[in-house]
Parts: sequence; C-alpha cells; structure tokens
Amino acid sequence: MEDRAIIQKILSGDLNAFETIVNTHQKLVSHVVFKMVRQTTDREEVCQDVFIKVYENLKSFQFNSKLSTWIARIAYNSCLNYLQKKKLPLYDDAMTTYDEKENNPISDSFSENIWGSSPGPEDKMMRAQVSEYLKTEIGHLPVQYRTIITLYHLDEMSYQEIGQVLNLPEGTVKSYLFRARKMLKDKLLAKYQEEELMS
Repeated sequence: MEDRAIIQKILSGDLNAFETIVNTHQKLVSHVVFKMVRQTTDREEVCQDVFIKVYENLKSFQFNSKLSTWIARIAYNSCLNYLQKKKLPLYDDAMTTYDEKENNPISDSFSENIWGSSPGPEDKMMRAQVSEYLKTEIGHLPVQYRTIITLYHLDEMSYQEIGQVLNLPEGTVKSYLFRARKMLKDKLLAKYQEEELMS
C-alpha cells in the first residue's frame, strides 16, 4: 500500500516522492551495478540511468512483483546493455583476476554462510580476513554468479525474486548460487590449507 501511495504521488508530479524511492532503493541498485560494472567511472552513470528508467516507466508498473524486484530487474537489464555496448562477456572466466578492488562490505553472517558455520568467537581477526578474501574472490566470479550471491546474501532476496530480476527459472538460481558458494568455499579452503602448509 505504501508503494502504491508513493507511486501515485510521483505520477501526480511529486518529485519529492520519487526522491524517497531513490533513497530507499539506491543500495540495492548499487549492489547490482557494482557487481556487474567493473569500471568505477561508469558505475555512477549506470546507476543514474537506472533511476531515469524507473521514473520513465513507473506508470507501467503493474504491482505483479515487489517494487524492489522490479527496480533490481531494471538495474540488471541496464547493466546487460552496458556490457553489450562495451562488448564485455556476461559469463566471464571465473579464474580471471582483476586489479580493481570491490568496495562493498561483506558481513560476518555472509562469510559464515560460505563456511557453513562460524570460524569461532576466538578468531575475530580470521573472520575479518575471511570476509576480505571472500570480497575479492566474489569479484572474480562470473557476472551471473556474483550478482546472484549478492542479491541473495546482501539484499536477502528469495530465489523467486532473483529469478524475476535475472529472468531465470528458480531452479537455475538455486543451481548458480550453489556453484558460486562451492567455488568460494573451495578457494577459501585452498587458501587457508596452503597457508597452514607454509607456516
């Protein structure tokens, strides 16, 4: 009901109401854009483009999904358009390394989900290292995988909502999320086993 009221205000010409939508959903849009667009100079432009499209298409929103899901889908499609224009692959090599660091924080609960359990209360420093390492490794995943893992863990979207955003069957979302987690867990275990051998 709140979304309906805000949208009605916007369609009546209330720009302050649209600012509310921007403030409410800018974190979600940033999560999608920052995971898909590597060029920091282009990210702001893509984010602005997303909200311009939201504003221009708001009258066509039918409330068949959550407003946040609809906005995330616009963000995803805007990023796809960006990748196509730049001739960048959607499924890039998972083993490719990049100089640019990701800026989004990864919560403790996220790293615990990857491990399957908490590293332990006595290891706060290790937890921070794990989170930092995961943040880097997520940036090396294929675009689809890092987008799904971000929407699921950071934006707490359901499989169904992610499927609506990415236009994928729910089963495919589950499968990609499983593969992404496995990739991260394998890399994490390999890193710490290697460090144990060297110490």
